Amino acid sequence: MTEPVEYLEEQLQANDLSAPETAMILGSGLGGMTDEMDIALSVSYDDVPGLAGSTVEGHAGRFVVGTVGGVDVLGMDGRVHYYETGDMDPIVAPIRTLGEMGCERLLITNAAGGINADYEPGDIMLIEDHINMQGTNPLIGRAGLGDGPMFPDMTTAYSPDLLAEARDLADDSPLTIHDGGVYAATTGPSYETPAEIGMLETVGADAVGMSTVPETIVANQLGMDVVGMSTITNYAAGIVGDPLSHEEVVETIETIEDDLRAYVTALLQRFPELE
Repeated sequence: MTEPVEYLEEQLQANDLSAPETAMILGSGLGGMTDEMDIALSVSYDDVPGLAGSTVEGHAGRFVVGTVGGVDVLGMDGRVHYYETGDMDPIVAPIRTLGEMGCERLLITNAAGGINADYEPGDIMLIEDHINMQGTNPLIGRAGLGDGPMFPDMTTAYSPDLLAEARDLADDSPLTIHDGGVYAATTGPSYETPAEIGMLETVGADAVGMSTVPETIVANQLGMDVVGMSTITNYAAGIVGDPLSHEEVVETIETIEDDLRAYVTALLQRFPELE
């Protein structure tokens, strides 16, 4: 048992709790989703041995255990990004922790810039596939450590079954939800140039961000089912010519937060039915 798992298991036992089978990662500005939770336990990443804390606005940097719409959930309220550390291990250490604790399903959310001409700020993109533009892979250097297969298949990195549930719920939501987009992950922290966005558009990306891909790779290696969604918080560089800022990301999410919470809650309620 690794140090993070041992510590979290102790916290769960002290509160007469067990680790849920469903986990979720709340990305930039989505920490308000925890308002929908009946939280039984909150643990800062900084307090967990072997894990790094988050340094970005909109990322509380804590694990929360509780229920959402009656479903037991272990939530990551914020994440660590590659640009914060220059190292993949701190990004995916929480995912390895979730896997070791028995989580079987993972809902990943993020904020992203819209590349697809049909996308507008405030829209949601369900992730069907991704492009790794981060120049590295979280599995590099871990051969023989027993994490899982060294060469995990990524043909369906995002679970078709969970994606089907997300699609089915989309028609009942007041949100504009785009089906089956491709998410490209860059390193950040600078936003992309218009030329880089043009290149990503050419290779098939619909949205771009700075997270999610390493987490998805490791979750697949560990045998977890993943469903991902991007909140389109701004037009990517060069699409409309406006300057980009993190403040715009947070402000856009605030305009749709209530509807997004309702949609995520409804999706989580579908998860137990798939067991």
